[in-house]
Amino acid sequence: MADLKNKVILTVAPTGAWPSKQDNPAVPLQPEEIAADVYACWKAGASVAHIHVRDDNNKSSMDYNKFCEAVKLIRATDCDIVLNLTTSGQLGLEDEARMQHVIDLKPEMASYDAGSMNWLHTSVFENSPRFLEKLGKVMIENGVKPEIEVFDVGMIYNALYYLKKGILQAPLHFNLVLGAAGGISATVENLVFMKSLLPADCTWSAFGIGAGHLPILYATLALGGHLRVGFEDNVMYAKGVLAESNSQFVERTKRIVKEFNKEIATPDEAREILGLKK
Repeated sequence: MADLKNKVILTVAPTGAWPSKQDNPAVPLQPEEIAADVYACWKAGASVAHIHVRDDNNKSSMDYNKFCEAVKLIRATDCDIVLNLTTSGQLGLEDEARMQHVIDLKPEMASYDAGSMNWLHTSVFENSPRFLEKLGKVMIENGVKPEIEVFDVGMIYNALYYLKKGILQAPLHFNLVLGAAGGISATVENLVFMKSLLPADCTWSAFGIGAGHLPILYATLALGGHLRVGFEDNVMYAKGVLAESNSQFVERTKRIVKEFNKEIATPDEAREILGLKK
């Protein structure tokens, strides 16, 4: 296998919980669309797919059957992309409804949102200590790697606390989220500060939401991090121009990474970097 120090893991987040067809008609919402979109992104070079699902009305959801269907459709092809399933696709659910698909489907990765926050200035995105302890133990028991989602600086310290308690296991993998309303803003200065707080043995990625997408992407590359793109975070390709597809984001990022004299990691290279077992 090639030198992994020169490899950049590229995650695509094709759907998310909030973008709609009104925001961009190309957003994939139902399992068939999601699976086809993930396949196209994998063919374009994406390493990891971060999966959300929607209900029959295309609203944000943690519908167990939709997760099962999406995963089954993706895995029915020759696509070997790493699957990372969300645990936070819908607000206000009981703990079990956010974890059952992780227990049964045993994806290689799943999201671990490391704290609560005021979400979009309209509601509360709750990740209680009770839930975080329960979720960490479930992930250990089922061999699922947590992607520690960090929307603000205190969430890094929460993750380090759970590492000390044995709820999380080293080496950690962080995903720094900049630009969510209610969280830290998407500035390069904030990214540099957040990165400085991460443990030396961790892996990490970052992305900026909306207009912060490209500045944070370039800065993350410069700081040695991994990348995430997709409609979950940004429906625009350029100012005033809707993106045509998630694979369009993947193709652009590949070009940027190549200009930076690095390469996008294959799924198996991503597994090795992250310590996953296929």
